Amino acid sequence: MMAMTQQRYRQIADQLEQEIALMSPGDRLPGEHEIATRFGVGRAAARAAVQELERKQLVRRIRGAGTFVGRRIDYLISRDRRPSWHRTVTEAGATARSVVLGHAAVPVDGEIASFLALPEGTLVHRMERQSYIDELVSGYSVEWVVLDAVPHLADGMRVEESLDEVLRQMGSVRSERSWCRTASDVPPADIAERLQLVTAAAVWVVESLNCDSESRRPLTYSKAWMRGDAVRVVMEIGDRPASTPDPARDRATTNVKEVAHS
Repeated sequence: MMAMTQQRYRQIADQLEQEIALMSPGDRLPGEHEIATRFGVGRAAARAAVQELERKQLVRRIRGAGTFVGRRIDYLISRDRRPSWHRTVTEAGATARSVVLGHAAVPVDGEIASFLALPEGTLVHRMERQSYIDELVSGYSVEWVVLDAVPHLADGMRVEESLDEVLRQMGSVRSERSWCRTASDVPPADIAERLQLVTAAAVWVVESLNCDSESRRPLTYSKAWMRGDAVRVVMEIGDRPASTPDPARDRATTNVKEVAHS
């Protein structure tokens, strides 16, 4: 009986996988009840089929919203790329969006003060943001920005979602990634809730320190949590050999060709 049940949910998962191949990222899948009714099985078999699709990272489950067709992009981190979340996602062929959840000028201390090379107690911008890829929640971040680098940060973020662009346009500085630490870990409960995770799952944790490319002065320190079913973090160290393919560039070129022929 157990073998028959496993075979059935895998058959359902295979059928749904074929249908997903014809759908677009962000399209919503039927709920477990609809799947169970359609295939004449119990909710347990329907849930197992969806979990199988999730295991293959073909779908993303969002708490309180449902299950959606996923598209996992390569999030490339390297010294020769601008430290811009929006730009990186766009170059990977997806649609980026971010929402500021909170912003305040706060005194900096401890490790953050050390990262930014500031005396403890110095006021800096502290900003929290929720990020989306193809309109599905993908990450949550906390960013500390040197106050005098861009005094009117809040005004800039109201009209431009990219912090990198705001620094360039309003602060007249060119941000460059100078240090980065990346790990995969299960997030604390409050972060898991921000990411709308349905089950406990490991996410990418990315810490970055960005400096002005000319003066080498620290500008921003950030800590971001990214859903593993939304991005695959790719680190590049050193100079790229001329013959090495660039996945983000190649994907963007392919998308342009597809649009041109559509």
